Formats: sequence, structure tokens, C-alpha cells
Amino acid sequence: MSEKLKIKLSIADRVYPLTIDPSQEEGLRKAAKNIEQLAKKFEQSYAVRDKQDVLAMCALQFASKIEQRGIDHSEGTREATDRLKALDQLITDKLGIK
Repeated sequence: MSEKLKIKLSIADRVYPLTIDPSQEEGLRKAAKNIEQLAKKFEQSYAVRDKQDVLAMCALQFASKIEQRGIDHSEGTREATDRLKALDQLITDKLGIK
């Protein structure tokens, strides 16, 4: 069993103490940094002062990116499947396989 690591992350002027696996540290720190940067951008661009609104906007931004990647991936998979079926049909026709 691996040793747990205690870290503190600052998000929206609050400190969150976490106990994590060491392998998670880099990802969590990068995520917290990305949230902080996006929150500052929203605060400057939209003059939003309520941290809860800013964090909700950040959550929506990150969640929409994840959802869009899933949609793009499924569309790409569908397109690849259609191309493979067409290729299979061409080969089947050329070889005279029924």
C-alpha cells in the first residue's frame, strides 16, 4: 500500500487540505491552477464578484469541454466505422465473396 500525501490547494481564496496518492499530486495542482486562471479571467471579463458564480462558470466550462470531446470522439468513431464498412464492401465486391 502506497504512502498517502497531504497537500493543500488554494481555489477561489479558500484552502482545501487533501490526502492523496502521490501519483495524483501533479494533476490536482495543475487542475487547481487552471481553475484559478479561468476564475480570474471570468472575474475580469464579466465583472463577477461572487465566487460561487465564478466557480459555477468554471465548472460549466470544464464540463462542456469534456462533453464536447466525447461528442467529437463518437462522431469520429462513427465516421471511421462507416469508412471501414465501405472498404469492407469494396473488398467483398472485388473478391466476389457473398
